[in-house]
Amino acid sequence: MKAQNIYQLLSIDDFSATPKYLQLANSIIEGIRQGKLELNDSLPSINELSFEFEISRDTAEKGYKYLKKRGLLGSIPGKGYFIKSTETSQKLKIFLLFNKLSPHKKVIYDAFVEGLGDMAAIDFYIYNNDFHLFKQLLSQKQHEEYTHYVIIPHFLEGGEKAHDIINDIPKEKLILLDKELPGIRGEHASVYEDFESDIYSALEQAKSHLSKYQKLKIIFPEYTYFPDEILTGFQHFCQEYAFGSSVVHTIEKEPIKPGEAYITLMDQDLVTLIERTISMNLKVGEDIGVISYNESPMKRIILNGITTISTNFQMMGEKAAQLVLDNTREHIKIPFKLTLRPSL
Repeated sequence: MKAQNIYQLLSIDDFSATPKYLQLANSIIEGIRQGKLELNDSLPSINELSFEFEISRDTAEKGYKYLKKRGLLGSIPGKGYFIKSTETSQKLKIFLLFNKLSPHKKVIYDAFVEGLGDMAAIDFYIYNNDFHLFKQLLSQKQHEEYTHYVIIPHFLEGGEKAHDIINDIPKEKLILLDKELPGIRGEHASVYEDFESDIYSALEQAKSHLSKYQKLKIIFPEYTYFPDEILTGFQHFCQEYAFGSSVVHTIEKEPIKPGEAYITLMDQDLVTLIERTISMNLKVGEDIGVISYNESPMKRIILNGITTISTNFQMMGEKAAQLVLDNTREHIKIPFKLTLRPSL
């Protein structure tokens, strides 16, 4: 194939969260899979790739090394790179769309990628909880030849219209991650949390530890992507077991008193709460209680351990990968776990 035609097959999207070396490699694999790149076809040099796509030589070289490791690419000193094999196991092409990339979302991503191995090319995008960017990305990508669309649907605003956009995706290709979404028509797959029932069950498990506190407060930012079902489950628990309760939108100026327990959703709110508690000479786990959403290594260490309520993000990624590989349309609820530590 002539060099100018090869460049038509290769693409690098600066807005994609997929590493550029992998985008380059996946473009070549897709060309092989479609029969547009054949055995012994020559490929551009590393310098040519670097110039054409305005990427570093290291990035171009890393992409070629990845393909050589897969056995698809060969090289001859002085002559350059060529297609060594057209036997690729990569039969799947996945559009992966996350609302953000936090530590626990990275756990989902890593488990998903590892679960698929060499079977799939993944185009990974992040829309930062912005519905307009979400809509734009899906509109741009719906006409490409993806075998699956794997989507986490969390929005700061505008999310009530998300089902209209998602309903344009063939349901046999759709996997929703992290939450179910009302209004989705047809039989699709999902791996989800039940936010209302999960927080209720977690607080129920912690009830004996919470009983020494007179009031429970949940720090729920007014402008947030967290689903309202969390508040519904929290309020249901407090009513059922006669706990005084309140919803706090901002912790910076909220009065902090002994005998209260706090549930934080955002890590920054957890930091602010702890800083204010220490400045008031109050002891976490004695004077006030603290529960934090989403497990992380740091929460095992801070103040000898912060109690967490968290889903199994590793399992979420693994189950999503299995749904892709099995091409099934199950709805899988991921278990929620309470981890008790001295902060309560």
